[in-house]
Amino acid sequence: MINPKGTIIVTGANGGLGSATVSQIVTSPQLNSSYHGVYTVRNTTAAHTLDTALSNQNLRPHSHEKVSLDLSQLSSVREVAADINERIAAGTIPRIHALILNAGYEEFETQTWTQNGLDTTFATNYLGHWLLTLLLLQSMDPQVGRVLWISSWSHNPHDPRNSWNGSFKEARYNTIFSSDTINPIAKGSWSTSKDDKTGWAAGYRRYGASKLCGVATISELQRRLDQDSKLHNISVLGIDPGLVNTGIVRRSGSWFLRVLLWQLLLPAMAIVLIFLFPNGPLRPARKSASDIVAAALGNGPPPLSARPKGLYLNGSELGARNPEARDPAKGAMLWRDTLRYTQLGDRETCLENWR
Repeated sequence: MINPKGTIIVTGANGGLGSATVSQIVTSPQLNSSYHGVYTVRNTTAAHTLDTALSNQNLRPHSHEKVSLDLSQLSSVREVAADINERIAAGTIPRIHALILNAGYEEFETQTWTQNGLDTTFATNYLGHWLLTLLLLQSMDPQVGRVLWISSWSHNPHDPRNSWNGSFKEARYNTIFSSDTINPIAKGSWSTSKDDKTGWAAGYRRYGASKLCGVATISELQRRLDQDSKLHNISVLGIDPGLVNTGIVRRSGSWFLRVLLWQLLLPAMAIVLIFLFPNGPLRPARKSASDIVAAALGNGPPPLSARPKGLYLNGSELGARNPEARDPAKGAMLWRDTLRYTQLGDRETCLENWR
């Protein structure tokens, strides 16, 4: 086996989009042998979708490992990051070229909280990913490293694609960062399920809020990296993969949504529509996964480049992000509160300007 030149980390690798991304890697002659894969899942013994993707190694064995990671528990994030950092420092595995923050969690009729009293959607989609990133910066390749946030149009209440479900039609939901703190989002008091009669709109809004936190981090983290004497070549970017047939709706109690619409109608429509609208709302998993791999590792064509700093993509083209994500004051507020919730310590990150 050829020694890989870098490591790719994919969180949520057992989901529909995560496993499709892994499949893109293992079936590519160039990527298969060039990179070591660290694929995180909640339960390595039940990662059947990931196992299927890994079994498609029809070229040569792909250096990889499955790692158990519960992003909703910061202790799990710290444990996994410490292990990866230790092995990279020892030269057991190569430095990280791409950190793909893909894992996603969405609730519908229910709403749950972590042991620390945080909204599970917020903790999984944003807080755990943020902490993982800050902890792993010391193991990133300082010349070509990239951090890729997988996002969603749900992060922007004003995105026309949100009009079909009406989740943000009430004026009180038009602004997500509506105060000088993220406490309402972090603690789940913003858009609670108990006040929701639709069975899904409140959870969709909380999902969107967690994604907005990730998109806002793109600019804020990139700014801090650009000022860093050692990490200034690392790129942070985000991508909206479109509406993809994944397991994100498995918690819905609606058979129509979970089975008929999500598993049958939408995938069939996506196959047809992708030829007319490559970056349209509906996309097959393989197309979105290809866009993710390109954003994480590719140097072109435009808008990608050798260092695609601060980009936000819609598939393979530039995307529009929520204006709140571009607000420096809100970005600073989010960073401040995130430090408080993660309790990041002095020696946990190598980022110079992390406070």
